[in-house]
Amino acid sequence: MPTAKNAAKATSASADPYVTVLLQGISDGKHVVSLRKGKKVFAQGDSADAIYFVQTGRVKVSVVSSGGKEAVLAMVGPHGFFGEGALVGQSVRMSTATTMEPVTVFRVEKRTMLRALHAQPDFSEKFMASLLKRNIDLEEDLCDQLFNHSEKRLARVLLKLVRLREHEALPDAPIPAVSHEILAEMVGTTRSRITHFMNKFRKMGLIKYNGHLIVRTELLTDVVLHD
Repeated sequence: MPTAKNAAKATSASADPYVTVLLQGISDGKHVVSLRKGKKVFAQGDSADAIYFVQTGRVKVSVVSSGGKEAVLAMVGPHGFFGEGALVGQSVRMSTATTMEPVTVFRVEKRTMLRALHAQPDFSEKFMASLLKRNIDLEEDLCDQLFNHSEKRLARVLLKLVRLREHEALPDAPIPAVSHEILAEMVGTTRSRITHFMNKFRKMGLIKYNGHLIVRTELLTDVVLHD
């Protein structure tokens, strides 16, 4: 468990402003947790006893089938949260949350979160709005998976990764480093297909590499998603 000194340092120096304001009415049962890249916040089958709000960094939420196949359910960045299944009777984790880079999160215990939702109408309203947005995103993902081909799904994933860094207004936006294997898990296709499409996007001028991946957001949206 982090010390009060470390928690205060993390909160003041690196906390996402929205998350800090959202949770400011919660004191007991809330802790700041910092983890290095590649660490599990929780694993599939663990006890579901808390919800997590991201201050900095990115977290991959994935599920593994009985046959060992992994599927990426979401990439969660600042402003985001995960582990909310604990609030609706989920006794064990149905997924695994893994850090994609150094991460700092607020861990809010289940009982604390439920008490705050009942006692703080403003907090409850903001959290409900976030849940509704999450639901809309999931519906869009489902429609994307059912009706669009792999190339369009990859384009949408890249645009979503841009939004993790809140660069959606920029025509040229860097995105976090993500391997082709993870992109394949998010899109629902093979690594070789991802490599093919990424090379195609680069030749079309929809993405470029300059030490890191740059997404030409307007071009990618217009040329690929709205063709």
